[in-house]
Amino acid sequence: MRFDIAFFLCCCRSFLTSRQSEGESFYDLLGVDKHANQDELKRAYKRQSLQMHPDKLAQKGKTVTAEDRDRFTRMRNAYEVLSDPRRRETYDAVGERGMKWMEDPLSVDPQELAHNFATSSILDRSKIFAIFLAIYVAVFLLPILICLMADGTFGGAKWVAVLTPLWIWDVLILFYHTRVILMGPIKRPEHIPETEWVDPLPMNKRVSALVRFGFLVLFQVLLALKMDAFIAFPWWAVFIPLYCWEVMALRKKIMLANINIVTHAELELAIGKNFAACDAAEREDIHRRFILVPAKSGLMYEAACRIKAEAKMDVVRILARVVFTVLLVLNLDLGEEWSWWIVFIPIFVMVACIIGSAFHKWVEVQAEAAKRDPSLFDPNADVEQGYAQMDDNAKNDDKPLTDEEREELKAKVAQAAYRVVGTCCSQCFFLVILCFMVAKIQGAGYSWLVIISPFLAAGGIVLCCLACTIFCLSEVDENAGLADFDTRVHEATTAAGYGSTHDSYTPPTEQQPQQHDQAQQSVPLSSTGTRTVEERTTKPPPIATWDPEKGQVWQNVTEEEDTYEVISAPKQEETDLLGNIDAVQPTSIDPTLSEASEDFDLD
Repeated sequence: MRFDIAFFLCCCRSFLTSRQSEGESFYDLLGVDKHANQDELKRAYKRQSLQMHPDKLAQKGKTVTAEDRDRFTRMRNAYEVLSDPRRRETYDAVGERGMKWMEDPLSVDPQELAHNFATSSILDRSKIFAIFLAIYVAVFLLPILICLMADGTFGGAKWVAVLTPLWIWDVLILFYHTRVILMGPIKRPEHIPETEWVDPLPMNKRVSALVRFGFLVLFQVLLALKMDAFIAFPWWAVFIPLYCWEVMALRKKIMLANINIVTHAELELAIGKNFAACDAAEREDIHRRFILVPAKSGLMYEAACRIKAEAKMDVVRILARVVFTVLLVLNLDLGEEWSWWIVFIPIFVMVACIIGSAFHKWVEVQAEAAKRDPSLFDPNADVEQGYAQMDDNAKNDDKPLTDEEREELKAKVAQAAYRVVGTCCSQCFFLVILCFMVAKIQGAGYSWLVIISPFLAAGGIVLCCLACTIFCLSEVDENAGLADFDTRVHEATTAAGYGSTHDSYTPPTEQQPQQHDQAQQSVPLSSTGTRTVEERTTKPPPIATWDPEKGQVWQNVTEEEDTYEVISAPKQEETDLLGNIDAVQPTSIDPTLSEASEDFDLD
């Protein structure tokens, strides 16, 4: 089994449906065995096509339905999958749904995945949790070992042995870079014309990334050997590979920070010819020197500006690290015993620059928003400012902002504010950890594990939340409790006299309406002088007319009836029904409570 299929089954088995629930398999559709070769598949496909093709069915006099067409399409898809050895191996391992998920992850229904996961076994869920647990161990094992070694817990252990997890990571990353180089140029997708295709990973970038990572690995090896006293090199010689690594990164970031953002029209005007007429080398040089955007506004232009801003901040970070390593080497080689707070000053300056840059960007966004819409921050702006804005708009022929543009402007300001808050919180947290580390180097008495304890605690909390989510998630029956609720409602309505069981209902006959009318006529008046609800429903409703002398006059109303009594009876029925739903037993209500007050006025 291929490695990618094995990893997919290990990670995603709980999200897949069982093979039985997928219906008829591809082998059954073609009528072949699972071990059939290519010739047998071809013969089976021709045989099934003669039997299942809609035209063949129509020639036999059978009515072709949509189900027949779908079955033929699925049979043809089955042959295409099984005739491809790689896709056939994938289908044999994960089934039809799993193969579709691997080929097109966005085509899977999230509700189906949630249902499959909620009904999966504990073993499949345990595999997912084991993956997260392995990630937690891989991330925090190396820092824990370094802290224990610095505290002297391992005694005479060597740094080369303690850094074993680091060597494993380095080997895996080197293997990845080697595979990227050996896989050759990336093939052009069919939907992209050849004149517009540019390899996103040219060979020079791949080799450059491998060389840069090689400098970092060489520095790690020299540092471990120096700390174990295996080599007698001075510290400046040990840090030479690190300086080379930083210089390569600095060169790349400086080029990106100085790159020009141009439109296609500006580019063609600058190079003097159409972009489509450029060859591959010219297009690669253009992409190295320019960022092409459709216009100097919009999301793509803002993304390009963010790339330039991040490159400038990366330049600041690299320069701060270089100055810090220079001070560190001078303090170690010269033996001046400077205060470590002085050595770490470049790092503190770097944190201040990052926070200041975030605030500066936020102020720029606010100023731009206030320029486009002054009422965004001052809803009660004075009239003179409004007239001035109108004059500026008239001069510049700017249209007033629509509601959608105003909401987009508010979202942009809010996003900049969130970015400032996030940057400040992260940098302040880093500053606190850095202060603890410098204090420990200066001779503080606490353990090195105290410094990384917040990360360990946060990772443990995340791991516990994942465990609760993975093992406690279960499928909820949407119809649970509805049957009991229907039973209670039915019992309550039966006890109140509104009907018996559902099965005892009989449709009315022709004689039943007459019997019903006779029963209504024989019903006497109640103790309050009002007739029952059944009798009142047979009479025409009251009608109000307006008399200029008498005012409002009601028709179809007798003397013993009052309009307030028409309202009181339905209220009593509603009270009886609601009370019986809760108590399941009929309740008696005091007739005096159902009568309205004498002071009740319909007007």
